[in-house]
Amino acid sequence: MRIAARAATYVAAALAAAACTPALQPATLVPAPVPPKDSIELSIFLIGDAGSSAYDGEPVLQELALQSDSLHPVRQFVVFLGDNVYPRGVPPLGHPNRDDAERRLAAQVLAIRRGGAQGILIPGNHDWDRQGRDGWNSILRQDTLVRKFGGGDVRLAPSGGCPGPDVLDLGTRVRLIAMDSEWWVHNDVKPYGDAAPCPTRTYDEVADSLAGALRDKGTRHAIVLTHHPMRSGGIHGGSFTLMDHLFPLRNYKRWLWVPLPLIGSLYPFARKMGISNQDVTGKKYQDMRRAFERAFGRYPPLVIASGHDHDLQVIRGGRPRVTNAAYQLVSGAGILGHASVVRPIEGSLFHREAAGFMRLDVTRDGRVRLSVTTVVGEAGQPVGAEVYSLWITDLGGA
Repeated sequence: MRIAARAATYVAAALAAAACTPALQPATLVPAPVPPKDSIELSIFLIGDAGSSAYDGEPVLQELALQSDSLHPVRQFVVFLGDNVYPRGVPPLGHPNRDDAERRLAAQVLAIRRGGAQGILIPGNHDWDRQGRDGWNSILRQDTLVRKFGGGDVRLAPSGGCPGPDVLDLGTRVRLIAMDSEWWVHNDVKPYGDAAPCPTRTYDEVADSLAGALRDKGTRHAIVLTHHPMRSGGIHGGSFTLMDHLFPLRNYKRWLWVPLPLIGSLYPFARKMGISNQDVTGKKYQDMRRAFERAFGRYPPLVIASGHDHDLQVIRGGRPRVTNAAYQLVSGAGILGHASVVRPIEGSLFHREAAGFMRLDVTRDGRVRLSVTTVVGEAGQPVGAEVYSLWITDLGGA
């Protein structure tokens, strides 16, 4: 009884603190003018961390499919930004979670193919066995399934557990550069060194090849795709709530409402100090960020698009303290009810704790309009709304 009473007290305190938190965004945001449909050469959808779709249908995927249906199939491309199968990627045949893993993966591939589009899924840390020892094998199993479900229109990129870059030129205006950022920070077995069956096999080779892909883009807009963002105002960037301090065990099991005041604060503090390679402050994460940013500093991409944090963020870059890319986009909210806390950081133009995805419309004359869609509702009745938009090439983007 005492524990229950204390828990209730702490919950009440946390809710009271949350009620005092100011709104993340102003009530109104001026939308960017929508280009005529016939002026759009290509639309690119960016959605991440969608690997736990509801059994009766995932509203976020359904809204994405509705938007996709309204577009010409040849003029659209869908990118899933990692964590395609929660909680630990694709397990072996015979594992009790195998059927559900296949269902979750198939739902994303179907969302791409339903409108006749093509697309890719890039790997995230959960796809690598939640950065565990069976990670590489899990990626190989996912690779096989995506090819099976994708029918030639959808694939895993980079494939085979390789780090990338995997370069895709779309239309006349866009170069996508897909990276497996978990390969860089992964602590267990991965294809590394002379025996690795990959085009790039060391950290230096990956960084040099990334720079080369950016250098050789010509007049195309370069869009780099990674699961891990270079900067973020979300949890992996160091933003925690009072609930994280009071109930830290919920980060391991959502039902563990065990109050640990004072002691619980050690968890967020340790993560801010770099105890996890899944956080921006982690040593391997920092090594990756420095290597990527050196390439971006020489040949800045227009966008680096990522997931990992379960929120929606638009961050203006163009400066080393943020990112040398013109923009960092975080679109890691591909599941309804999965969003997490996000706060503004240097360069933040938009941030929202909500489910949804992003879209880039590229016109024939090379301009790029970014839009952010949030989704509410239920299976079969998604309600999507454009809540932010910006012509990103009109602010000096690369």
